[in-house]
Amino acid sequence: MKATFAASVLSALLYAQGLLGFAALASVLLKERAHASEFGSDMGSGPSLLVVR
Repeated sequence: MKATFAASVLSALLYAQGLLGFAALASVLLKERAHASEFGSDMGSGPSLLVVR
């Protein structure tokens, strides 16, 4: 009985860790996306003034 309880507790902890990891990954990706769109809005939507040869 103790082994079954320990296995279920371990399973719940691993599941919670997976959810937290997924949430962390999602927050990092959303932060990068928001930062990229903020940076893009500062640059303007017109043609580039810089010409590289």
